[in-house]
Amino acid sequence: MSFLNQLHQQLGLMSWPLILCSVLTLALWLERSLSLLWISLSGEQEKRRLRLHGNAYPEADIAAPKSQILQGCSLLVRHRDCDKTTREDLASVWLQQQRRRLHGGLRVLTLVGVISPLLGLLGTVLGLIEMFRSIGENGDPVTPALLADGLGLAMSTTAAGLLIALPAIAGAQLFGLWADRLLDKLTDELNQCNLYLEGVRLGGRAT
Repeated sequence: MSFLNQLHQQLGLMSWPLILCSVLTLALWLERSLSLLWISLSGEQEKRRLRLHGNAYPEADIAAPKSQILQGCSLLVRHRDCDKTTREDLASVWLQQQRRRLHGGLRVLTLVGVISPLLGLLGTVLGLIEMFRSIGENGDPVTPALLADGLGLAMSTTAAGLLIALPAIAGAQLFGLWADRLLDKLTDELNQCNLYLEGVRLGGRAT
C-alpha cells in the first residue's frame, strides 16, 4: 500500500488510470507470449510428426485439445467427400476464426498505447494547474526550487504514460507479426492437406 500511495502522490489524479493501463499491458504481454509460444511449439512438433508419417493426415476430433495444424487438417479430412473448392472455403472460414484468436488482445494493447500518453499529458496539465493555483493562493515569493519541484511532479505523469505506451505499442506490433507468421504456416499446411486429399503428393507425384 505504501508503494501505491507513493505512486498516487507522484502521479496525482491520473495514478489509478495509469496503473490500470500498466496492469493491462503486463497481463496481455504474458498471455500473448505464452499462448503464441505454445501454438508455435506444438505446431512445429505436429509438422515433424506428419512428415515422419508421410503426410498421412489423421481424422481426429477437431474439438480435442490438439495443435492448430492437426485441428485444421482434421477438419479437411472429415470433409474429404466434398469437392476441393468447398474444402478451400471451409479452410478459409476456419483460418479467419484462428486469425481472430491469434490476434486476440492486440487491439487492446494498441488502445492502451494510444491512451496512456494522453492520460499522462492530462495529468501533467492538471498538475500544472494545481501548482499555479497553490502558488497564487499562498502569496509567498516564487523560488526556482519551488517551480522545479512542482514541474517535476507534474511531468512525471507524462513520463509514466510514455513508459506504458512503448511496450504496449511494441507488443501489439510484434505479436501481430508473430500471429501472421503462424497463420501463414497454417495456410501452407492446409493447402498441402487439401492437395493430399486430391491425391497429389509433395514433389508432384499423384496416386
